[in-house]
Amino acid sequence: MSAPAAPSPAAGLRRFLAERPPQPERCGLCAAAVDEARHRHLVDTDQRRLVCACPPCFLLMDRPGATDGRFRAVPDRYLTDPGHRLDDRAWEALQIPVGVVFFFRNPALDRLVALYPSPAGATESELEPEAWSTALGDSRLVGLLEPDVEALLLHRDPGGRVTCHLVPIDICYELVGRMRLLWQGFDGGAEARAALDAFFARVEERARPVAEEAGP
Repeated sequence: MSAPAAPSPAAGLRRFLAERPPQPERCGLCAAAVDEARHRHLVDTDQRRLVCACPPCFLLMDRPGATDGRFRAVPDRYLTDPGHRLDDRAWEALQIPVGVVFFFRNPALDRLVALYPSPAGATESELEPEAWSTALGDSRLVGLLEPDVEALLLHRDPGGRVTCHLVPIDICYELVGRMRLLWQGFDGGAEARAALDAFFARVEERARPVAEEAGP
């Protein structure tokens, strides 16, 4: 009886070149598989990054007192301030090369951080405090902003109208990733602009007036 033939080098190489099946998203705390389209997020305040969370782990981090730990649950509230107005001069002081910018409060730096989407991803804007104070100072949303997990999202449409929303921080990074994927040419291109319009239509649909949250 002859010995079995040894596998050829080419056959072994094909095993490594074969496309691997996609791996499921997993919870950053317990490693359980999560629904890729519907799971919630936590902010890892040590690593300054978002992590996926299964429902039990999210509820654990969302309970009273959990905000003092390393992981913070990203809320699901959307607020708008209809009374907030930003004129051309205030917007130009921000020196943002695109029509979108979001601010979040970083407790480690003890200041607001401003980021905007670009072909390279999230790009930080080195703003003077006076610039963002002029842009945001009279909005009641500033006082409601939760550090690390929420952002103030400003959008200037082609007509010059500027809206300001308080949103979960994860949707801002979702927008950054989407713009990076679709961006073409100098101004982003038609597909990126359409995605941007659809994104802000969803934000405005979900947002409640700040008066409903803060009271009179």
